[in-house]
Amino acid sequence: MYQSSKDFILLLFTLFITPFMFCQSSADDKSVTVIGVGDIMLGTDYPSERYLPPGDRCNHLMESVIPYLRDADITFGNLEGSFADSTAKAKICRDTLNCYVFRMPEKYVSCLVEAGFDMLSLANNHSGDFGKEGRINTMKVLDSAGIAYAGLIEYPVTILTVDSLKAGLCAFSPFRGTCSITDIRAAAEIVMNLKQKCDIVIVSFHGGAEGKEYQHVTRDTETYLGYNRGNVYEFAHAMVDAGGDILFGHGPHVTRAIEVYRERLICYSLGNFCTYGRFNLQGPNGIAPLVKVTVNRNGKFLRGEIIPVRQTGRGITEIDPEKKAIQKIQELTRADFTETPVEITDDGKILKK
Repeated sequence: MYQSSKDFILLLFTLFITPFMFCQSSADDKSVTVIGVGDIMLGTDYPSERYLPPGDRCNHLMESVIPYLRDADITFGNLEGSFADSTAKAKICRDTLNCYVFRMPEKYVSCLVEAGFDMLSLANNHSGDFGKEGRINTMKVLDSAGIAYAGLIEYPVTILTVDSLKAGLCAFSPFRGTCSITDIRAAAEIVMNLKQKCDIVIVSFHGGAEGKEYQHVTRDTETYLGYNRGNVYEFAHAMVDAGGDILFGHGPHVTRAIEVYRERLICYSLGNFCTYGRFNLQGPNGIAPLVKVTVNRNGKFLRGEIIPVRQTGRGITEIDPEKKAIQKIQELTRADFTETPVEITDDGKILKK
């Protein structure tokens, strides 16, 4: 039947080995899509209820961008402030002229659920606005809503399972009660340990100086109002080296450049996404990217997209027809990362060169 034993061996290879190789290839090609946005603060009843949205309702703040937020396997944002009732006591500020504390009504968490948020960073300067009581209550509210979170000393990481893949989140900032962005060795250990448990690791960092004067990514430590706000460039590279796959930065309240380093996407600042009532939304502070990134099962960058948004009025998030966030990221990336192996098209596609 067979001309030689070699023909028989070849047939065996075709019947048994080839299907195995095909299955392996299919598994390796499996991808995950993650959406990342920057700062979220849905209105505060402290120090006055006049900082709440009209009618004490937040549903309309992100209404027009919900279809975009829900178009991913995982949607991430940075929660600025606490979910707490009116009995929670505010922190004491060193500088009362520059003191902003945010207390969102607990019922507002429903707006995050409606928008499709799966993961939130609590590692920032406002998660402690109402002390330990505010942090604990925020975690309880998010737990009740089914939204995962990370970044606090007592809760540094979280893990979600998406279509059999495990995705982990860790988050860092320079502020008390959160995992430190300035202790790079300790942060890298958190990332390495998380990577051992997960297929994909998302790293969130709240760092860098604030405002339109600080849109560029330096290679130095940044300070602001007397605080060491970290060296975000050094930090981001160290986290990728430790096993981080997607890095989402925030904190400067403006958009910053993006970079692909070792085939991993780094967004250095996602700006103000939905920040009602108490934020400066003028000029570059009022535009932001909604970044959609697709990675393979090991976290390798495949492609991305910048969906430009802007905030109008006191903080209504909508798609920006002028695409200013795309233009800003193109400009900053060309200036700050001339060697990064990606192209940003005029319609916001992030493509490998």
